Parts: sequence; structure tokens; C-alpha cells
Amino acid sequence: MGAWSAKHRKTAVFGWLLFVVLAAYLGGAHGSTTVTDSESMPGQVARAARILDEAGIKRPAGETVLVQSATLTAQDPAFRAVVDQAVAAVGATGKAADLRSPYDTKAVSADGHSALVQFTVVGADNQEAVKNVPAVLDAVAAVQAGHRNLTVVELGEASSGKWVQDQFKNDFSSAEWTAVPLALGILLIAFGALVAAVLPVVLAMTAFVAAGGVVALSSGLLHTSDDASSVMLLVGLAVGVDYCLFYLRREREERAAGHSPEAALRIAAATSGRAVLVSGVTVVVAMAGMFLTGIADFQAMSFATIVVVVTAVLGSLTVLPALLSMLGDRVEKGRVPFLHKLRKADRGDGGRIWNAVLTPVLRRPLAATVLAGGLLLGLAAPLLTMHTANLTFQQLLPPGNPLAATSARIQAAFPGSPDPATVVVKATDIDSPAMRQAIADFRTKALAGGRMHGPIQVTLHKAQNVATIDVPLAGSGNDAASTAALRSLREDVVPGTLLKVPGTEAPVTGSTAGSYDFNRQMSGSMLPVFGFVVAFAFLLMLASFRSPVIALTAVVLNLLSVGAAYGVLTLVFQHGVGASLLGAAGAGAVESWVPLFLFVILFGLSMDYHVFVVSRIKEAHDRGLDTRAAVSYGIRNTAGVVSSAAAIMVAVFAVFGTLSMQSMKQMGVGLAVAVLIDATIIRGVLLPSVMSLLGERNWRRSERHPGPRTPVQHRRVEERTSTVPH
Repeated sequence: MGAWSAKHRKTAVFGWLLFVVLAAYLGGAHGSTTVTDSESMPGQVARAARILDEAGIKRPAGETVLVQSATLTAQDPAFRAVVDQAVAAVGATGKAADLRSPYDTKAVSADGHSALVQFTVVGADNQEAVKNVPAVLDAVAAVQAGHRNLTVVELGEASSGKWVQDQFKNDFSSAEWTAVPLALGILLIAFGALVAAVLPVVLAMTAFVAAGGVVALSSGLLHTSDDASSVMLLVGLAVGVDYCLFYLRREREERAAGHSPEAALRIAAATSGRAVLVSGVTVVVAMAGMFLTGIADFQAMSFATIVVVVTAVLGSLTVLPALLSMLGDRVEKGRVPFLHKLRKADRGDGGRIWNAVLTPVLRRPLAATVLAGGLLLGLAAPLLTMHTANLTFQQLLPPGNPLAATSARIQAAFPGSPDPATVVVKATDIDSPAMRQAIADFRTKALAGGRMHGPIQVTLHKAQNVATIDVPLAGSGNDAASTAALRSLREDVVPGTLLKVPGTEAPVTGSTAGSYDFNRQMSGSMLPVFGFVVAFAFLLMLASFRSPVIALTAVVLNLLSVGAAYGVLTLVFQHGVGASLLGAAGAGAVESWVPLFLFVILFGLSMDYHVFVVSRIKEAHDRGLDTRAAVSYGIRNTAGVVSSAAAIMVAVFAVFGTLSMQSMKQMGVGLAVAVLIDATIIRGVLLPSVMSLLGERNWRRSERHPGPRTPVQHRRVEERTSTVPH
């Protein structure tokens, strides 16, 4: 691929540009089809969504206005006047329907100091309701401005959806504009020249743009999501820059060693190009494991990541060699004097820091293995206490967010609100006497146990023979009390009343039910996904190096780095150690999809460094060095590029750790910590110490040819390892 691209460089470059432009244009024209509610969740939640979809029932976006006073009660004239004013203001917008006063619905708190104005936002679907809600929010804000002695605030599906939509857009833009300059700055330090630094960033961004178009075009077959777009940017920028960095750095290294431009490109393609290909395939296979979860959001994230990685690999192996052939030594244009001198001083010996670490590690490999392994096991220890959950709206938002504060106020005044469980009842005749009696019995039985609260709201859709029953649950939404209430509702109340009517279905949905079903699905899919990823990673390493020892070492080291990242994640986001520094105080749990996602993506990304470093060690061993000398050479020779690649990944992932949404924050921090551990403790200490201890057993059954190398084989090894000292 490298030779063809260098020979047909104009075809390669303009073909790439045409591909990027066409993919972006066609993807934009086609638009994206997103995951539906019935696809996104498993269990009873999915069944409830399908019943409503099949009946053509679009549940309107419910909203509430909380009117609250520390001194006045709902019966005081001044309090009533503010409530009436809020009702009138909301109604005057023309964007509200089914507007109900708390004096009609009895939605007044037990202490009398809080009341809820309830309504729905006009809109055929949730997206249209989100577009209509700003007018209502402005009207409520105007009432609040006129009555500072009371609290008048709004919360609901549309207002929450608007905040999330706006925040995703802002965060996405912020991540893009922060991560790209960071990557460029690190590359400038790594190469000391502007052109060489810009190339990987440009290729990574064009790969991301093209992949976005491909994902949009294919979203009719495999639906996508907002999370998938964020993950695609995060992974695409990180691996795209790293792949180009590996390739470009090796080409520059061979040119500095005195090879011709053609020979340097050939060696880079045969070594770093091969490492990029193996790494890309490993990431793709690891991400494919996400399809085993059966959850549409995971499948969307998996597919988007696979597309962007394949695109980045394609760009690195085709257009990059063509550009390097076209530019020649002009790739060093735009030299930054100090940085370029620093770069020239790097003779591939690892520098002072890496030498200071590596020398004692190779001298006492057993002690290094025990100390580094113990440190990683200590970091992983909090994993034993990890609690995963679908974070509630309050937990997802940053501390101090106004919507989170409003949600907490409503939750305190009206336990179980504003996220009640919803029973979706499908019957042969929803208006039959037996069904009406069953619903009445349901009300009585639900309130009798003390785990559910009023008001219980029943909405009949007679034409479709469907009813929805909203039941506020005890607890915060994802705690033990809420889970106990949900199980009581599903296992006792519903079977004992509604399901006694023949031909009736009554799945329970809502945020608590969604979290419960999602966690059960996740628990069931963990073992198959982990087994799939570990098995295929082992087989890929075995195929690449033809050594079961190297393949097993890679898997074990990756498991250690993932375990340490899990431990740090638990310590920060669940136990709150250092959480305030990241704006993550109060989460109290790890988002349920984050651990599995981190596992599959880290298993893929870790191969970046492992394949690159071990390939260089194997080159030196093939050249005739013993294992310890080959390890020393390989680690020292790759120290600079691994440090640069890791710095870029850590910087990009850390940017996502600064975003507002807790799920994105946890993903960014987890990835950044894991890559940092992987590039330092794993590659700098454990890998060299373990390989030194294993000695020649590393290469057992790795060589297929039984006799001496042919002249052609010998020349290829000489070309690949011509810079290895004798």
C-alpha cells in the first residue's frame, strides 16, 4: 500500500480528498437516523415503548412549574396569586397543552409550601417539544423575576431535553476546539517542525469528517446517537494522530539514518505501517464485541468507532505515504529553532528520564515486576466496591446546575417525582368493567404498601385499547428504595391486579425501570463481551508475533491497566476522592455503560503501544541481539514516539474529562488514566521487566523458517533494522 501510494501520489491524495468531500456531502444530505426508545433499552422498558409505537401513541413531553415558599402556604392569597399568574403566563405562550392548576389536581406538598403546575409542551414528538419549550421557559422566568420572595421554576422532559441538546452541542464544539490545538502543540514539540506537526492533525480530522458522513449514510440500517458522535471524535482524533505519528516518525528516523526517500518509506511501511494495521484491526475487533450487548446505543457507538478507526488506518497507509513522497524533506519546513534542536539531540536512546527508569528495571527485573504489579493491583482495589447505575438527571448534571437544583426541590417536596414509573397497559378492551375494576384495585394496592406515592395518574386511549398509569416511586430514582419499589410494582402489584384480566400486558417503564433493565442486560452481556475481546486480542497478537508468550503477556498487561483505570474511576466518581477538582462531586456511582465501553476501547488502544514497541524489540532480536539487549534497544528507541503518542491521547481524553455531562466526564477520565498508566508503568516498567524475565521464551515458536534466512529475507531484516547497533 505504501509503495503504491508513493508511486501514484496524486491519485492517492486527490482520491482521499474526493472520498472525504463525497462522504461528508452525502452524509449531510442524507441526515442521521437516531436510535429510538424501543431500541435503546432492553426488557420491559423496550416492550412498553413498542406497545406505544405500535399504537401510534406519542406521549407528550410533560413539564411542571414548581411554586414554592418558605413562609406562605398554597392556601394563602399571595401564594395563590403567583400560581394563577404562572398558569396564565404558560397558557399565553400557545406552546402548552393540558394545562392544570395544582388546585384542581391536588398537586400540593404535604407541608403545603409547594405546588406543581402541570402541562405538556405542544409538539408531534420530543424534538418538536424541545424547539417549543424556550417560550414557556421565558414566561416562567418572567413570573419568577416579579416574585423574588417565592421560587417559581420549571422542569420537565422538554426543558431537560433542551439543556442536554444544547450542552452536547457546546461540549462537542469545546472538545473539538480544545483537543485539536493540544494535539498540534504536542506534535510540534515531537517533530520541531510545523509541516510535520500539522500533517497528522489534518489527516485525523479529515478521517473524522469522512467517517461522520459514512456513519450518517449507513444510519438508516444501523441507527446512530449523540453519544456515538462524541465517541467518534474522541477516538478518531486520538488514533488518527497516533497512527500518523508512528508512521511519520519512523520515516524521518530512517531518513536521518541515511536511507533514500524511497527506502525510508518502504521501511516505514513494512514496520510502522504494519503496526498501524495490526493496531487498527485490534481496535475494530475489540469494538465489535459491543454488538454482543444487544443494546442499540452501544452498537451505535461501536459502529461509529469502527468506521473512524478503519478510515484513520486507510488514511495513514495510503495518503500519508503519498504526501511524504510528495513533500520529501520539505516535511521539515517551518522549523521551530529550539524545538528542532531538541528533536535533533534525540538520538533514539530514550533520553535521561527513560534511561533513569529503564536501567534499574533491566538490572533487577523481578523486583520491578513485583513493585509495578503491586502498584497496579493497589490502584485496582477500589474496583471491588464499584457500583454502576444509570445516573439520574440530577447525577448527570454538574454540581450547582439550576435544573439539578430544581429536580432536588421537587424530589424533596413530592417524593417519587418528577420521574414516576409508568405502567403501559395493553388490553383486549381497555374500557371493560373488568379492566376498570383492575385499575381501581391497582391504585389501592400500590398505595397500600408504602413504596409508591400519589398522585397516580391514569390516561386511557380507548381507540387503541391502551392505558398509561404513572406511579411515583419511593427513593431518589436509582437507589435501593426505588429498586425495591419497582420490583414490588412489577412482581406484586401489577400481577395481582392488572394481569388478572385475560389478554392483558402491563410492562413497567420509566427512568428507574430503565436503569434496572439496563443494568441487568449489562450484567448478562459482560462475560460474553469480555471473553470475545480477550480471546480475539490474544489471537491477533499470536498471528502478529507467532508467539503465545507475547500474546499472553499483552492480554495480562492490558487487563492490569484496565483494572487500575476502573479502580481510579471508582475512587473518584463513586467515593468522591478528588471529585470536586473535576466538577464531579455528588455522582456517587459509575455510569453503567462506562466500564464495558472502557474495557473494549482500551483493549484496542493499548495495542497501539504494545504492537509498536514489541515490533521494534522483535526487529532487534531478529537482528541477533539477545532478549535483554533487544528489550533495551526497543524501549529506548520508541520512548520518544510512545511518549508523544501517549501525551496526545491523554490530552484528548482529558479534554472530555472537563465536559459538563458526567457520563462523558467519566469516560474521558477513565481513558486518560488508563492510557497514562499504559504508556508509563506498563510500557516503561512491566513490559521490559517481564520480557527480560522470560528471556528467549518470548520467541518460542515465533519463527516459522527452519533454516538460515535466504538472501532476500536477510536483506529485508537488514533494511528494517539497519539502525540497530551491533
